This record gives sequence, structure tokens and C-alpha cells, in this order.
Amino acid sequence: MIYSVVWFKRDLRLQDHAALHRAARQGPVLCLYVIEPSLWRQPDAANLHYQFILECLSDLADDLHRQGGALHVTTGEVVEVLGRLYRHAPFAALHSHEETGNDVTYRRDKAVARWCREQGVAWHEVPQFGVVRRLADRDGWQAAWEARMAAPRLPAVAARFLPAPWPEGPPPAPAALGLEPTDAPLRQAGGRRQGLEILDSFLGDRSGRYRGGLSSPLSAPTACSRLSPYLAQGALSLREVVQAARDRLGDLPDGPDPRRQGLTAFLSRLHWHCHFIQKLESEPALEFRNMHAGYDGLREGEWNEDHFRALVAGRTGWPLVDACVAMLRETGWVNFRMRAMLVSVAAYPLWLHWRPVGLWLARQFLDYEPGIHWSQMQMQSGTTGMNTTRVYNPIKQARDHDPDGRFVRRWLPALRRVPDSWLFEPWRMPADVQARCGVRVGTDIPWPVVDLDAATRMAKARVHGLRAQPAIKSAVAALVDRHGSRRPAIPHSRPSRSGRPAPRAQLTLDL
Repeated sequence: MIYSVVWFKRDLRLQDHAALHRAARQGPVLCLYVIEPSLWRQPDAANLHYQFILECLSDLADDLHRQGGALHVTTGEVVEVLGRLYRHAPFAALHSHEETGNDVTYRRDKAVARWCREQGVAWHEVPQFGVVRRLADRDGWQAAWEARMAAPRLPAVAARFLPAPWPEGPPPAPAALGLEPTDAPLRQAGGRRQGLEILDSFLGDRSGRYRGGLSSPLSAPTACSRLSPYLAQGALSLREVVQAARDRLGDLPDGPDPRRQGLTAFLSRLHWHCHFIQKLESEPALEFRNMHAGYDGLREGEWNEDHFRALVAGRTGWPLVDACVAMLRETGWVNFRMRAMLVSVAAYPLWLHWRPVGLWLARQFLDYEPGIHWSQMQMQSGTTGMNTTRVYNPIKQARDHDPDGRFVRRWLPALRRVPDSWLFEPWRMPADVQARCGVRVGTDIPWPVVDLDAATRMAKARVHGLRAQPAIKSAVAALVDRHGSRRPAIPHSRPSRSGRPAPRAQLTLDL
């Protein structure tokens, strides 16, 4: 029997699945997902990712069952699994979406390509969102993104699905994959159904709070879309989210409506999603090396393990930083501004290189997306050479975005009795105030790891001094040509009920 294998990776859905549609046109289909031990042994992998994926796979298997099919979930390295399948019953083609992942997935895909060539199996890879393979420069990228996002969504396909070729037991326990057993107890649950519910709640109501609420860690958990983990694992397609947001924007009634501003800003960020992943696709070494080679050696030889341990433990002494670490540990999520602040604090006053910090944060972020993650680590650390340096003062950020201290007190119980006037700089409390509120600096809460002002001034001077050198400045033009955004193509939206076009999204990051 001639059949095709559809290899699910980070596209855990049936809807808008181009690889599945292409395979179904050619005949019977076997749906495959491989739990790859080599991927889970990587330093950016964590049990919270694994558990979320297992929940997505459960939803996918249910959806396939309703279509009369089955999902074959097996454990092993992909080339070995494909070889076993081929020996069991040779297949004519392998279908999958393109993936821009970490280095180990890149090398894995090259091994799969070699195996397919050796066996005479055609491997058909199709784009999943706006990332363009073998892109020469960014000049036509915006138009390509818009064309893909505007293309019709594909419904769940009716296909002749094949049963699993052999029985499988339950998925491996985390320890069997080398994962720490800890999971973020308050993280979002995985699965397409959960993602659709969150999308509906955002489009229907929460988008009205998006523009004004995304910066504060107090309001962001409900004001932000919270769709990123479902996009990262492909339980929702980017195109269906873009089109649903545009449809909702076009349906809004005339007159002032905060949802209009919120959805416009949200669409802008969906555009940035692919912009940053494209950087890693075009230059995979960004996971390991500075984007601008002129910054090599800036921090690498001055690693301070004590500073890193204090950050990871949430014991830097700066309350907003430590509260964000505590929230991450419990939920797997903090909002973008707080992520940028964490990286800034690590890179400047703590003077830590972005790679080890990035690996730690990758394990904390439920929505870890390698392309976005490593691009942002370098941008916030000041090693791209072409972006403005962003240095966030954690005391100012606390006063701006948690003025009453509710976020800090929620996640740092030791500070709940500290008076407002000392909350964001508790190390300055006089001894009698410490005694009255029952908090001893250096025992119940840590002293700051470094003097914030002095360490930040020194770090900025070093980065800006390097940045000003002629050789460093002269190399920026080539980086902008390869990775810089162009004048944005304005995302379209369908007309409102009045017939007038809905407001168009602007390409801004709004840091």
C-alpha cells in the first residue's frame, strides 16, 4: 500500500495544517509524533514544556479520533523511528511543516533529509507561518508575511487515516528523559481547546485592556492575550489568530472602543513574532554567538556565578526582580516588559553573559520559542549592535508598574509587612523599622547583590564605549541588511459593518 507519513512537530492541530492537507491529497496518511530523547536532554528543555506538549497531544489525538484516525506517539530518535516504520511498511513520502528551532532540531532535520534521500522517500516541508527559508535579504519579507497571513485557512482535512502500526505504552516519565520533575503548578494547560477558549476571551473582552494593561505585571496576566504557548507548539496557527483578530477588528461597532486599540496593537506584535524568528532562521548561530562579532569578549570572560545564583534563586535583593522570578517559577509566565527587565538586570548591573541566562529563562518560559527568545536575549543584552541599548532600572519599574506594591507583596511574602515607603528599597530601612515589621535585611530578605547605580553606570559605559568605536559602527549596515525590519507592510483587516476600513496595525514593539 502506498501511503504518506505526516510528522507532527510544533504544529499540534488538525486545522490549518498544510502538511496534512498535502499528504491527504496523495492517499492514506499515518499521523506521527516522536518524543525525542535527544531534544529533551538539551539545556533549554524543561518538564513544563513536556507536560504542556503531552496535553496538546491528547487534544490532537481526540480530534483525530473524531475524524476516524489515530495519532501514533512513539519515543526514539526520528531517523530510527522512520527506519522502523519503513521496514514495517514502506511509505512514499514524509510531510511536515518547516521548523525554526534550536541547533539540535536543525541538525536532526539535516539527518532526516539524508535518510529520506538514501531511501528514495520524498520529504515535503511547507511553511507554517511567516518565516521564509533561504531568504537573501529583508526587502520582500513584509509582503511575503502578509500574503501568507491573508491566504485562506485550511479546514480540518477529511483523509484516509491509518491506524498506529504497533502498540505503544504511556509516554516516558520526565526522569526517563533526563528532565527535572518540577512543573510550574499554576501554568496554563495545554491543548487546542484551551487555546481556542483563551482566544475567544481575548477577542471578545480582554483585548480592551490590552493596550493599557500589558506593561504592568499586575494587569498583564489578564490584559495580555496569553496565546503564546499555544502558538509556540502550534495548537493554534498564527494565520488563524491573525485572521480572527482582523475579523473581530472589522466587526467592532463605530465609535470609541478600547478593543480597537488593543487589537491593533496585538496584530502588530503578531507581525513581530515572525520578524524575530526569521533572524534565527537566517542565522542559526544567534543561539550561541553574538549577532555583532565586535561584542565578542565583552562579558564572556567575566562570568560571576554568585550573581547568577542570586538571580536564579530570586535573591538579588531588588524586590520586583525577585517577585518576577517567583512568578515565573509558579506560572511559567511573566509579561514582556518584566522579561526585558530581567534580562537587562542580568546583562548590566549583574554583568552576566546572555547565553547561560537565556538557557535558564528558556526553561522557565512555558512559551519558549527559540527564534524569539535568542533574538530578544541579544537585543536586551545590547549585543546586536543595531538596536538601542535598553537598560531597565528595577526600582523605577516597580514604582511605575506596581506603585502600591501588590505584585511584590503577592510573590514575596517576606515583604508583606514592609511599609510602602521602604518596599522597593527595603535594604534602606532603619533598624527600628525592620524590627517593627519583623523583617531583617540580610536574613529574611537579601541585601542587593551589587550597588545598582554604580554597577549600571559601569556596565553602560563599557557597552557604549565599545558601541562608539568606528570598527563596531561600520559593521552595523550589513546586520541591518540581513536582520533589520523594513518599512512595515500594513496588515489588512476586513471592512467594518459601516463599510469603512478598520484601523490598521502599526509595526511597533512598545517597550
